Amino acid sequence: MRTSRTPRPKTSSRATALSSPGMGVRVKRILFVLASLLALTLVVSQLRAQEVSLPLGTQGPAAALEDLEGNPVDLLDFVEEGKPALIEFWASWCHECEALDPVMAQVQEAFGDRASVVAVAVAVSQSLRRVRRHVEDHSTSHTFLWDGEGNAVRNYKVPGTSVVVILDSQGKVAYTGSGPDQDLMSAMEKVLEG
Repeated sequence: MRTSRTPRPKTSSRATALSSPGMGVRVKRILFVLASLLALTLVVSQLRAQEVSLPLGTQGPAAALEDLEGNPVDLLDFVEEGKPALIEFWASWCHECEALDPVMAQVQEAFGDRASVVAVAVAVSQSLRRVRRHVEDHSTSHTFLWDGEGNAVRNYKVPGTSVVVILDSQGKVAYTGSGPDQDLMSAMEKVLEG
């Protein structure tokens, strides 16, 4: 004797796996791990503004450079008369440096009478002539220097362009940062208040 059965709806093995009781726990664990990694990435990116170049409190080293006319200068000459100095390691081809240009102009406008604002042009994939041309083509109010021998890059342990170092009025490292999202206005205010 045959009994008639009602056919069951077909379910894929994928749907069965997703609806299994342990799957919800696994998904929650994966989401927790992903959220934790995202939070860690955000914390690291916030700390990154203090993890490039020299350690905070280190005396800023001397570095033999040239101005754009070829005259010798020392980077510490810009920490003059008790003024702090904001130093950006810069290149004309650097997109992050380009993004920092308006901030550098703001810092110069707001603090130029109380601090030196300097861009150190690195000698990587650019020439002194190209830097001069860039400065001529763009209205910049801060000072540009040429690091043709890489002295400043080596002495300040700079890993790349768009790195900013702020020296306080005694020439000690008060801030380091990298990239276009640096809050240089606040950093300079803190240095000037301290």
